[in-house]
Amino acid sequence: MPTLLHIDASPRGDRSVSRRLTHEFATAWKQARPHGKIIYRDLGHNPVPFVTETSIAAAFTPPDALSPELGAALAISNELIAELETATEYVLGVPMHNFSVPAVFKAYIDQIVRVGRTFAVDESGYKGLLQDKKATVITCSGGAYRSGTPFAPYNYQEPWLRTILGFIGVTDVEVVVADGLTEVELGKRDREQYLKPIRDQVQQLAALAA
Repeated sequence: MPTLLHIDASPRGDRSVSRRLTHEFATAWKQARPHGKIIYRDLGHNPVPFVTETSIAAAFTPPDALSPELGAALAISNELIAELETATEYVLGVPMHNFSVPAVFKAYIDQIVRVGRTFAVDESGYKGLLQDKKATVITCSGGAYRSGTPFAPYNYQEPWLRTILGFIGVTDVEVVVADGLTEVELGKRDREQYLKPIRDQVQQLAALAA
């Protein structure tokens, strides 16, 4: 069954552009796949815990040797990874915070990048284990940091996102950029007019065959 994992990382509510765009993606995706399933996780409002010494120890302990304490420390990681494994496609709403990703999203990544679960290591090096998945990443920023702009060197967000997703095997990645939002917030640009081509792009990507 086609399954979409829909993740929002913005701490904002109704005024969040990334939330609006991911929800429009999910709506269009469901319309194109009436029998598909959507798994939703709101990191911005319900953050996952940071990894701890106990959870790290648990991740490197054989499953049959896990104590109750170590097993409990891995519970959230196992739940998050199960969502990734179940889904055939992902849509991730990730606003830019200080030229990179929000702390809540980094905490999520630290929980799901796990040896033996989402990547493996052998004599040839690293191998991502989440194969045949597709991701649409929607990024938003107050300034303009895309390639070709004066502040492109400050953009550590998109390169890192592509690298970490590729590391766990997700190489089919589309990035939708909504940047320059400071002018929208200040009323210097019409919000709906600005968003229309981006919304069109999002809906077109959502309607593509998985």
